[in-house]
Amino acid sequence: MRSSAASPSLIPVLGLFLLLPGCWSRQEWVLQRVPVVLPQQTELGPAPHFLSQARLDVSSSCDPDCHRKAPKPSYWDLRNILSYETLHSNGSLTSTSVGIYGYNPNSDTSMLYKARSRGKREAHVRRKRQIFGHDGRFSIAGQDYLLQFPFSVAVKLSTGCSGTLVGNRHVLTAAHCVHDGKNYVKGAQRLRVGFLKPKNRDAQSTNLFLNLTNHASSPYAPPTNDKMKFQWIRARRTHVPKGWIKANANDIGMDYDYALLELKKPHKRHHMKLGVSPPAQRLPGRRVHFSGFDNDRPGHLVYRFCPAGEETPDLLYQHCDAQPGASGSGVYARMWDPRRGKWERKIIGVFSGHQWVEKQGDSQDYNVAVRITPLKYAQICYWIKGNFVDCREG
Repeated sequence: MRSSAASPSLIPVLGLFLLLPGCWSRQEWVLQRVPVVLPQQTELGPAPHFLSQARLDVSSSCDPDCHRKAPKPSYWDLRNILSYETLHSNGSLTSTSVGIYGYNPNSDTSMLYKARSRGKREAHVRRKRQIFGHDGRFSIAGQDYLLQFPFSVAVKLSTGCSGTLVGNRHVLTAAHCVHDGKNYVKGAQRLRVGFLKPKNRDAQSTNLFLNLTNHASSPYAPPTNDKMKFQWIRARRTHVPKGWIKANANDIGMDYDYALLELKKPHKRHHMKLGVSPPAQRLPGRRVHFSGFDNDRPGHLVYRFCPAGEETPDLLYQHCDAQPGASGSGVYARMWDPRRGKWERKIIGVFSGHQWVEKQGDSQDYNVAVRITPLKYAQICYWIKGNFVDCREG
């Protein structure tokens, strides 16, 4: 029987393995020119309704094959999809239409289709499980690590989801954490973002770095984290693309399960940059990473990495163990930046959660992340920067 914590001798090795980029092959970030997504007209919308609790899972009748067979959106479709609503902290709602400029419809998928046959061979069907066999999640403990990049960019939403710092006062999360496709969820108007911080400044840090819970006797027994607490900051406004809000009218809603929160004040932490999602075969070790606040480990930050599987132009299916509460986490990759001459992590997607699909009378589930395509990059970057000049390369 395995002990309830990783052995002390193993912990430094795990830390070295996770923090040294050279553990993986040297794949490079390839900068590309991205289109421009600009707001055109903003109108005051009807008073929003806050009717249901945020769902921490995602339901859809459309599996990877279904997404591939869906007709490709036209230019006008994309303009409607990327138009967005903004929920303000005073309860008002605005609707903004957008224009798209410099868009090459082949740039999003040309490399993806070359890799698709391999992705199909590596696909797996999972049935009604969120931890797939051996639990490969790591609980991060000790303020020296929780407050260290990249773990410090993970935050918790008051609706129960996770999010990632992508600007001085901006948080990227999943749209379903604030909007159910029809209405905003309860708590969205007074949305808060939680940052793990020491309970007092004199609290001594612990040398414990990671706890690998892969034992059979007590799979959910991470070390205590009683020296940390959440400090909350209110959100000023929340942007949600209409591709998600229209989710009940078509099957592409899950492709746009992302939202951006603007905080009322800066958070004073390092944030993680956005990047356009590369094909899975170009990821070092074909792996993705993300950290979030799984609700089976309350008050703990949980990190995981795993191989990427199937992919569509907008979605990435992966094999990471996760529980509700992790949805909204930023999925990132770590690759070499040849222009800056160093390794760099970038957010390439948003963990949407488990997609449950009823197929021929059988319930199947997938781990799904929304890929940041050039168009999504242009939109989210504009929400953060407020101008398109700083958003032309992703």
